[in-house]
Amino acid sequence: MANIIKKGLTEDGFAVDVAYDGAEGKYMAELNAKEYDAIVLDLNLPKIDGLTLCKSLREQKIEVPILILTAMDSIEDKVRGLDLGADDYMAKPFAFAELRSRLNAIVRRHQADTSPILEVADLTLDPAKHEVRRNGKLVKLSPKEFGILDFLMRNHDTVVSRTKLIKHVWDYNFDSLSNVVDVFVATVRKKIDKESKKKLIHTIHGVGYKLSEEE
Repeated sequence: MANIIKKGLTEDGFAVDVAYDGAEGKYMAELNAKEYDAIVLDLNLPKIDGLTLCKSLREQKIEVPILILTAMDSIEDKVRGLDLGADDYMAKPFAFAELRSRLNAIVRRHQADTSPILEVADLTLDPAKHEVRRNGKLVKLSPKEFGILDFLMRNHDTVVSRTKLIKHVWDYNFDSLSNVVDVFVATVRKKIDKESKKKLIHTIHGVGYKLSEEE
C-alpha cells in the first residue's frame, strides 16, 4: 500500500520518502521537519503507533500537516486523531484521487497560513496559488521546477548545495551523482532569466546555486 501511494504521489510531482514503522517515521519526520510539506500517517504501525507518533510530533512543535490514513474509521477514532493534531483523516479503503485532493488541500492551507508571497527583485512566487511571475508575466513551471525555485527563493542570497536541493525536491533514494539536478536548474534559469536583463539564478561552481540580485 505504501509503495502504491508513493508511486501515485511521485507521478503527481511529489518527492516521497517512505517509513515502514513508527520509529523510522519519527526519526525521518524530526530530521526533515523543515523539508516536508505533509505527512501521510497510518495508525497501525509497528514499534510506535500512529497516534503516539502524531502526538509526539505536535509536542515537539513540528507543524507539518498530517493526514491520517487508517482502517479505524469510527467517530471516536477520528476525533482522537484530530484532537492530537492531525489535519485530516481518511478511512481505508479509499480512492487515490480523494487522497491526492485532500493532501493538496492541507498543503495549500498550511502554505497559505505560513508562507507569504516570496519576492526577489521583480520575481514573485505564490505558494498557495502555485504561481510564479517575472516582471508581472506568468511563468509556467513543472512541479519539480516550482519546488526548486521555491527553495532557492526561500534561501535567497545564500548558496544552496545540490545535496540540499535533492533532499527538498527529490527523495532519499535519488542518485546524488546524477546530473538531473543541473538539468532542472538550467531549465528553471532559462524560464526565469531568459527575457530579463538582470539574471537572478547563479551557479557557484563546485558548491551549488544561489538566487540573488547580485552576481
